[in-house]
Amino acid sequence: MSSALDKVDVFTVVSNKFKNNEILPNQQVYSGYGCKGDNIAPELSWANAPINTKSFAIICHDPDAPRENGWYHWLVVNIPSNITSYKNELPKGALETITDFNTYGYGGACPPVGHGIHHYNFTVYALDVEKLDVNKDTKPLEVEKKILAHSIAKSTITALYERK
Repeated sequence: MSSALDKVDVFTVVSNKFKNNEILPNQQVYSGYGCKGDNIAPELSWANAPINTKSFAIICHDPDAPRENGWYHWLVVNIPSNITSYKNELPKGALETITDFNTYGYGGACPPVGHGIHHYNFTVYALDVEKLDVNKDTKPLEVEKKILAHSIAKSTITALYERK
């Protein structure tokens, strides 16, 4: 016998550039530090966010980077709740904060040569506030703390990349 809980839709994120746990395309690889990609943020779409979602945030993080907190490749906050995708253009009202590349916007995959496969986690967060109290220069760890403090749901798609 099924119940109402069986019909609950799960918050999901997908990309038309790669599937979960597949190799990141060259378009999403960094251009610099010896990497020769196009450095273009992947298109992402999300669905079934909680009804009380007031905004979204995106973080792309590499936990395998040889640093204490991994490497933050992309942080986007204040995405309006009526937006359900990112397609090469920042939605009106959204803000990209500084990354570990010390730049704003997307910074693609570029792990150290011979360091093995890295996991690039693209996580979309549903938040309970319309705007986070951050600015473009707020450090990645602080942005992540504020996102986590207001997160009511999250969904992650992971891409893999290795430099040999």
